Amino acid sequence: MTAKNILMLVGDYVEDYEVMVPFQALQMIGHCVHAVCPDKTAGQTVRTAIHDFEGEQTYSEKPGHNFALNFDFAKVRVEHYDALLIPGGRAPEYLRLNEEVLALVRAFDAANKPIAAVCHGAQLLAAAGVLEGRQCSAYPACAPEVRLAGGEYMDIAVDHAHVQGNLVTAPAWPAHPIWLAGFLTLLGTKISL
Repeated sequence: MTAKNILMLVGDYVEDYEVMVPFQALQMIGHCVHAVCPDKTAGQTVRTAIHDFEGEQTYSEKPGHNFALNFDFAKVRVEHYDALLIPGGRAPEYLRLNEEVLALVRAFDAANKPIAAVCHGAQLLAAAGVLEGRQCSAYPACAPEVRLAGGEYMDIAVDHAHVQGNLVTAPAWPAHPIWLAGFLTLLGTKISL
């Protein structure tokens, strides 16, 4: 396996599982993952939120962990990365207001590099304008944004993922096994057991 360099865009109140699990799993199999946040540097942290499905009409939210960034946002250059990963939670809601973040998403897509987005991560895809004519899954509350951005919202089970071209998307963290497997396929990663 050839190790890949993956950029992970995070921010305060990113969903805990959606940042921790991919960050650790992708490194475990040998990939390099740079977790960055605008206006923050390596060693600083972002707060996470734990979203759970407990029978109410939407997810519940509880305080999560502090997640340590391991690279400086200001040093990010798209050409140094093979792929982009966008966790969900509340972070995408405000990250989509940052033009530098949107430019990164557009650049990864224009270069046809693999992009994995889960849950509210689709808010960044929609705001960056990369969903026109494409299929995208997301947390159901993001369906209107996917549609308004010209995309086709894929209403799939919470533990499923959807792959189209360079894009792999999923509704929420219960999809991690399938979502991450789809991302690894796009990366060309083969795992021998």
